[in-house]
Amino acid sequence: MPFLLIVLALLTIGLIMVFSSSYTYCYYNKGDSLHYLKRQLAFAVVGVIVMLLASRLNYKIFKVFAKPVLSVSFILLVVVLLVEPPAGYENFHRWLSVGPINLQPSEVAKFAIILFFAHHMSEHYRAINSDQLSNASFAQGFNQNPGGIKIYERHVCLALYIAILGATCFLVYLENHVSGTLLIAALGVMMLWLAGYDYKAFVIFGIIGIVLVLLVVTKPDILPEHAQPRISAWLNKDFDPRGARWQTNNALYAIGSGGIFGVGLGNSQQKQLYVSEPQNDFIFSILCEELGLIGAFAIIGLFIALVYRGFLIGIRSRDKFAALLAMGLSFQVGLQAALNICVVTDILPNTGISLPFFSYGGTALLMLLGEMGIVLAISRNAKIKKV
Repeated sequence: MPFLLIVLALLTIGLIMVFSSSYTYCYYNKGDSLHYLKRQLAFAVVGVIVMLLASRLNYKIFKVFAKPVLSVSFILLVVVLLVEPPAGYENFHRWLSVGPINLQPSEVAKFAIILFFAHHMSEHYRAINSDQLSNASFAQGFNQNPGGIKIYERHVCLALYIAILGATCFLVYLENHVSGTLLIAALGVMMLWLAGYDYKAFVIFGIIGIVLVLLVVTKPDILPEHAQPRISAWLNKDFDPRGARWQTNNALYAIGSGGIFGVGLGNSQQKQLYVSEPQNDFIFSILCEELGLIGAFAIIGLFIALVYRGFLIGIRSRDKFAALLAMGLSFQVGLQAALNICVVTDILPNTGISLPFFSYGGTALLMLLGEMGIVLAISRNAKIKKV
């Protein structure tokens, strides 16, 4: 019950903020102040129904869908690169238009990675956490040599995970979706940690991460063309609100204007066509302006509580699949929220990452609520005691 209440609280506040942040933009650009609220509310209603239905299922049924969902995600990631992007997004192959709905394959990919990793890791959990030699045909020649290199089952599994994660990240990167690439990579590494891989693997990942960061900082031209000015603007702080940092600077002005208690719900000045499309990635800045530091900390507290309860559900679950799935889905929400807040506050460069439950986007909200339903199903079916 606490997990459900946290989800509903975030969803309700998110809907309020979508309306509060977007009605000016909608009035001038859509001719209807309620345009975005109506669409988001419709997806929210359907999403809550999906969440409640998913919560009544036996979570073990999702094992059956692990491989098919991963396969579908790869197909969607390839198809989105082949179709014409929506008008206004010619350089971004991120969306598939299905009638009035824009589907983002990277959202499916995030769920697919968590679901497949949770299933496969639970099936091979003992091998991952032991010195069991691999039975794979290519490994037997090595393992039968007394003085030769030994190939353990955990190494074979790790190679599989890296291959799947690498292929997914590569396809998402080709969409010109750098933030999605980083998020999926981080989710995969987190799943490896939850599965019990030792520190040596993470030292390697850490070194790779540091090298990539240094490359991006020193040679931003290796990034997609749209991302290069964002890195340069982040490195070279220019507080002229009319320059390349227009969106970031106005977001910072909004946060600073809110003070401790905020200017009041609906009273934001920066949403008056200063922060571009304030209902999207920078909605947290409008929240800070209207609800102040207290409101911002309250929302951050709700996200922390959601991750904590999700991990608690996983820790108290009886089997590894349930534990890995619950913790992976909860971590995804927390990580994405943390990255979004870091972008809005200029700690990280503007990467175009949305704030869960808050940023406008129907299919993303629908998938998110479905995932929360799975966590609720795990809480109901796999618990040792009620959490």
